[in-house]
Amino acid sequence: MPDSALGVVIAALAGAGIVALLVFAVVLVLRMVLKRSPGVEGGETVAKAELDDARRTAADIRHRAESEAADIRKQAEAAIEQATLSRQAVEEESRALKDDLRELRVDLERRENRLAEREERLDAEQVQIAERGRQLDQQELELAHQRDELLDIAAERRLILERVAGLTAEAAKAELVNDVESQAKREAAIIVRDLESEARQQGEERARRIITLAIQRLASEQTAESVVSVLHLPSDEMKGRIIGREGRNIRAFESITGVNLIIDDTPEAVLLSCFDPVRREIARLALETLVLDGRIHPHRIEEVYDRSKSEIEQLCARAGEDALVELGLTDMHDELVTLLGRLRYRTSYGQNVLKHLVESGHLAGMMASELGLDPRLLKRCALLHDIGKALTHEVEGSHALIGAEIARRYGEDEEVVHAIEAHHNEVEVRTVEAVLTQAADAISGGRPGARRESLESYVKRLQRLEEIATGHDGVEKVFAMQAGREVRVMVLPDKVDDIQAQVLARDIAKQVEEELTYPGQIRVTVVRESRSIEIAR
Repeated sequence: MPDSALGVVIAALAGAGIVALLVFAVVLVLRMVLKRSPGVEGGETVAKAELDDARRTAADIRHRAESEAADIRKQAEAAIEQATLSRQAVEEESRALKDDLRELRVDLERRENRLAEREERLDAEQVQIAERGRQLDQQELELAHQRDELLDIAAERRLILERVAGLTAEAAKAELVNDVESQAKREAAIIVRDLESEARQQGEERARRIITLAIQRLASEQTAESVVSVLHLPSDEMKGRIIGREGRNIRAFESITGVNLIIDDTPEAVLLSCFDPVRREIARLALETLVLDGRIHPHRIEEVYDRSKSEIEQLCARAGEDALVELGLTDMHDELVTLLGRLRYRTSYGQNVLKHLVESGHLAGMMASELGLDPRLLKRCALLHDIGKALTHEVEGSHALIGAEIARRYGEDEEVVHAIEAHHNEVEVRTVEAVLTQAADAISGGRPGARRESLESYVKRLQRLEEIATGHDGVEKVFAMQAGREVRVMVLPDKVDDIQAQVLARDIAKQVEEELTYPGQIRVTVVRESRSIEIAR
């Protein structure tokens, strides 16, 4: 029986005993009261009544006690029954635990047996490994001994070979390395020549097709342009009115416009001289207006100059907008449009810069379409590549770098900025757009009649071309031909072979690219001719 059920039974029995003791105590008290009471009749009656009440009370108490005892007995029996059931459950659990313990003991014994077998196998393998290690040590000693013997034999053979050949090992090695190096260079040059020839042929065919299609589709003027700085007058009398009394009109005109006015013996013409083409155009327009009006005095010159300046600014903005419309471009900053318009009055080697930019934009767009690129992006790159020339007289530096900074400041894409700064190779070319911009610039500037050069720069370029080619070894004669578009180099056949001639042509072309600035391209032709002469007598 569990301790809890036993406690319930003991508590029930204790309660019943207490009730019985209380009943017995009440009865004793009543008896004592009756014995001590006087023998009066009325008192006996009262005592009897009280005794009856006490008996009834005692009977009631006894009855309740018996009922409570019966209830307690039932509870005890139930507790005893529950305890019996609990004991049976405990016994069943105990038997299950014993079975589990027995199974665990059997499993543990099985695992111990396996571990013992594994330890035995490991001990056996360790013994085998130790034996294998001893064998390897023995083999290593034998190999070391054999290596020493082979080194001694090799040293003896080397000494014998050195005595027979009359050369030391270092000298023979150096000679062998030189022979192998020369042979490798020759074979590499042959492979490079073949690869370059194939790549150049394929590349030239495709490039020629793309460029010729672009040139064929472009229709532009074939004559060089220049900024007109000469103003024709209706008569020579107008020169005096332009000069004014004691030269006050010409002094006022030069101080207001910043342009030098040259009046010489040229009939019915005056010359305007200024490094700024926009300022020169404003002065020309103002002077033309003054000549047509006839009223020339300082105050009138200032009024006409202000009006001409405003008109030129409007013309510049309109010229920039017309260039954008012609190329189909939009969304360009107003300042860039104004700078483009200012290039309308700027020339480069006699070619109008704005027309050159528009022409380059058309060429770049055509080549981009042939190559599957975005033609609008290429047009934008080509149109803005010379934008820095609008400020080169105001800001020091290369027009390519100045133009790139201006484009970056006014929100152009990095592809456009890179094409601007790299179109003269001042920055390393990294994108296809920059390469096509260079090609469009070269085509526009190198076409016949597009540009003109001064005689001095032309002669200097030809002289430098011949100096570059003459400075290489094996060159006998050099001729600059076709107005500097081709350099023909005659080499000595006994000093330069066919492969060296190919290398020489590439070296001369590379040096020309690095040292000279020229429109278009220059072809370098190396001629190697062998002659055998005999005299019949």
